[in-house]
Amino acid sequence: MRRRRECAAGLAAAALGLCLAAPSGAQPAPDVLLITIDDLNDWVGPLGGHPGARTPNMDRLADRGITFTNAHTAAPLCNPSRTAFMTGLRPSTSGVYDNAPDWRTLDVFDDVRTLPGHFRDNGYATYGAGKLFHAHTYSAPGFFGLNDTTAWNDFYPAIERQLPDEVGPPVRPANANPGFFGFDWSRVWVDDGAMGDGQVVGWVEGRIAEAAGGPRFLAAGIYRPHLPWYVPGAYLDMHPLDGIELPTTIDDDLDDVPEIARTAPAQGNAMHDWVLEAGVWPDAVQAYLASTSFADAMVGRLLDALDASGRAGDTIVVLLSDHGFHLGEKQRWRKNSLWNESTRVPLIIVAPGVTRPGSRSDRPVSLLDVYPTLAELAGLPVPDHLEGNSLLPLIEDPGAEWDHVAITTDGFRNHSVRGQRYRYTRHPDGSEELYDLEADPNEWMNRAGDPALAEVQARLAARLPESDAPRRP
Repeated sequence: MRRRRECAAGLAAAALGLCLAAPSGAQPAPDVLLITIDDLNDWVGPLGGHPGARTPNMDRLADRGITFTNAHTAAPLCNPSRTAFMTGLRPSTSGVYDNAPDWRTLDVFDDVRTLPGHFRDNGYATYGAGKLFHAHTYSAPGFFGLNDTTAWNDFYPAIERQLPDEVGPPVRPANANPGFFGFDWSRVWVDDGAMGDGQVVGWVEGRIAEAAGGPRFLAAGIYRPHLPWYVPGAYLDMHPLDGIELPTTIDDDLDDVPEIARTAPAQGNAMHDWVLEAGVWPDAVQAYLASTSFADAMVGRLLDALDASGRAGDTIVVLLSDHGFHLGEKQRWRKNSLWNESTRVPLIIVAPGVTRPGSRSDRPVSLLDVYPTLAELAGLPVPDHLEGNSLLPLIEDPGAEWDHVAITTDGFRNHSVRGQRYRYTRHPDGSEELYDLEADPNEWMNRAGDPALAEVQARLAARLPESDAPRRP
């Protein structure tokens, strides 16, 4: 595969999905398996975000390739995040800051090919299932989502619909919350395969097992641990309630942050108040951990299918989450923040013959980097519009010099810049935050304006986006 990425993208053979490799002659282009997981923060084994995390399959995937331990989303919300890493454009370039705009209707994307579409245009057969672009299960239209219908040879459950029917309890909300949208959890009495994710993964397993007539781009969108946390009981049993460890918090955490950062959207602060009053914080953490373990089991099925296919040695595997999730840290729930709980995500890449098994890189990287990295690994031309950076230098040398930062955008003119050690955030009203993640991994001490870090603050502020596209309706 090291030779493959050196191939000239303009060769006619590349257009046929093949790459000329010297000196061993023609080799098939690598397959790609992209696994996206929804709302998964750093509570996974390779990142060590929670001591109770049980993710043996993500652990074994990490053992095969490289884990980026300082990877961050372009936006801490589903639609802007997925639109960004699937198109390669930052939210501040596209103006997609929220879940409402349909990116497919915006003129900024007229000449932009999405990641799967680019592979299809370059000789790959493309197959997808589940939540890859934005979709949700809260209402009937949400199941259909915002799929790029031009990018796929086939899609499950349908090219116009990303999510299959889901299983849930008969009475909702099952946790008796006072009306918080989707904030619910429950045991469900079905086998894994009956769950929406089970259906999605079952279909992708079938595609993996098929005889390949050429290079293939396969993508599986796993919905859990997105709310609501309805999971088969076996996964709750993996995390006994009496052993649940709550996130570490301090009472005065928000005293030194700007007012604009204290108010969580989508009832986030009120949700935390209810969780404390109802005494269900351990129950919610259990449900999230259980949902994560369920998602991990789905990853295991995909890896087993890949191993059984005999093509694992010729398949690039990428696992990522669209953004993180708060579970009481900063006195809030869900995402939509510019702190680590929302921005930091799992990112694991396995490129046989290129990645070193079990390697790790702590350089700041972005989900925007996935598109150029996959294109380069597969020997495809790298589109000029991409705003991310290929991770090939870090894949080959995890400790290589890296002059890039990870920028996360949460709405118009609301950006966070994550460097190797520090995070700098500037809000729309000009207020600022600065954290030393080495000394203060929980981001409890805002050091914006500290003279001792003036040079650091200025250096990171200089990396903010140069322009901010208006919010798209």
